[in-house]
Amino acid sequence: MNMEKNTSVSILVVDDEESIRKMLSQVTRRAGYECHVASDGAEALKILESTPIDIMITDIHMPGMTGVELLKKAMTSYDIDAMVMTGFSQDYDYETIINAGASDFVPKPIGLTEMLIRIQRVVRERRLRFDRDRSKKELEETLSELETAHHELREAYLDTVRRLVIASEFKDEDTGDHIIRMSRYCILLAQKIGMSEQEIENIRYASPMHDIGKIGIPDSIMLKEGKLTADEFDAMKNHTLIGAKILSDAKAPVLKAAHEIALTHHEKWNGKGYPNGLAGADIPIAGRIVGIADTFDALTSQRPYKKPYPLEVALKILKKEREEQFDPEVVDVFLNSIDDVVAIKNEVSGPDSLNIADFAWSERDLADKTAAVIGGA
Repeated sequence: MNMEKNTSVSILVVDDEESIRKMLSQVTRRAGYECHVASDGAEALKILESTPIDIMITDIHMPGMTGVELLKKAMTSYDIDAMVMTGFSQDYDYETIINAGASDFVPKPIGLTEMLIRIQRVVRERRLRFDRDRSKKELEETLSELETAHHELREAYLDTVRRLVIASEFKDEDTGDHIIRMSRYCILLAQKIGMSEQEIENIRYASPMHDIGKIGIPDSIMLKEGKLTADEFDAMKNHTLIGAKILSDAKAPVLKAAHEIALTHHEKWNGKGYPNGLAGADIPIAGRIVGIADTFDALTSQRPYKKPYPLEVALKILKKEREEQFDPEVVDVFLNSIDDVVAIKNEVSGPDSLNIADFAWSERDLADKTAAVIGGA
């Protein structure tokens, strides 16, 4: 399209009358336009094939191909505007010509001044359309660049979050897999209970930050193999408050969700959890979901104080804590989705990750009678 500023507009005049071709050629060239002429549709199509044309002015009644037929073929294959001329206006109505793609319908005879004014109008409209399309394209390119930049910024932000999570649990050799499993268990539960896409996206990235407050807990407590003393357990419970403080006053939805999760994932359905003793539906749903997923992953994974528990043992503990530690509806969803849970565990940690040959109860579970309650000791 020759619509750039200071670029000559190219016009093609198609008419079987030589006098018309010569007259329009002279008028348009004097006005500063580049003009080409053709005596019929076939010749016009050859010119269009080899020469960039902005505006085609064609007669309707010509030997061989009619002007309307030429118009339809030209509009299909080329980016042009067209003006149609005829001395037999009764044969074609204005609407038919315009619907065929013409920008103007010109009755013969017509004064040269009026013809030039009409050409100038079509040129102006074409230039405006060109400018609009160019602006739209530039806007689309800018939006695409902004979207790419936003995506890169988001990925950098999420990568920073992931690294912060890893730093908080650096001494745990299973941290990387734990983060992946936690996220996927939580996504599964969120989908099953019908959370919105945005809520699912938030829990995807926020759930791995549930224990970020452990970065402030002494190693002597974090890595202790035996049962924690009362003072040590009180200190351990502070990781929920430390995590909430780290994530406080966040603006991003993901970090707001992470703050809520860090603070509430150890609250219990019966109100006996920590740090605030919330009960039932007062515990945010994200905290309830993460609480179950975290417990299952801890039970089936190696920890300083325990070996992995077999699947059936972990499920018995979850069932025991239904309506005690855990939301009964969320526990039921988890248990009903156990095939998907196992598939995630095996995919992330290996196909034999739940085949535990040397199972033994931990000192902590023996001390708090968990083993006895579920019939394991």
